[in-house]
Amino acid sequence: MNIVSLQSHVAYGHVGNSAATFAMQRLGHEVWPVYTVNFSNHTEYPDWGGPVMDPAQVKDVLDGFSFAFDQVDLVVTGYLGSPELAEVVRETVTRIKAANPQARYICDPVIGNEEVGSFVSPEMPDVFREVLIPLADAITPNEWELNLLGVDLPSRALITSVGSDPLRMIDVSPEGTFCLSTPRLGGNVVGAGDLATALYAAMFDEPARDRLGHLGATMFDFVNEVRTRNLPELPLIECQELLVRPRSSFDVVEVEYP
Repeated sequence: MNIVSLQSHVAYGHVGNSAATFAMQRLGHEVWPVYTVNFSNHTEYPDWGGPVMDPAQVKDVLDGFSFAFDQVDLVVTGYLGSPELAEVVRETVTRIKAANPQARYICDPVIGNEEVGSFVSPEMPDVFREVLIPLADAITPNEWELNLLGVDLPSRALITSVGSDPLRMIDVSPEGTFCLSTPRLGGNVVGAGDLATALYAAMFDEPARDRLGHLGATMFDFVNEVRTRNLPELPLIECQELLVRPRSSFDVVEVEYP
């Protein structure tokens, strides 16, 4: 697939496109990354620097390759810093779908999580709820975000961080609703949600049961590496084989959700 991935970027570490781009490429896809910020590192470090991209600059980049919109198979969006940027996304996705009616849009409504609460501006939940989610073919919220949004699930969704221990992931698809449970390893691993969405996008056309089994095992293996080795970042390059062949294996069962 040709995937447009519109997310944040950091020079050091693996969050946003700095996690998603390589993961999707490693699983065999052409990725066209567009940056919403260009930071030195993620903002949970004591120091960081770099610009937030103006929505007009993001639009310029997207407009620049609009000649290839008919080649786009999938659009993925992650962290969006403003309603103005969300409007750029809405316009671009609409144009891409007009150029290629088979194109799909996966929206990760990045708002926050149970550990830290919301880390976006107060208007962003309404923007996701009213503007972007109605346009999406699939969404990938964590359960805290889904509860905050209070939206009806589309026909396709990946819901992460469901429950406490065991930790569950839910894949909602036309084939059925499937659940994978893993032991909870504890704490928040920055970039894990971005990686999960990237894996979901990369395996979007695979059978739902297989997709969730692969995705959940890979996520567990990466978080386990971070926890057992006390790493500051996901070891995405060093452990890249886990993207293709996870070490772990977990049962996937059909369930009703919610």
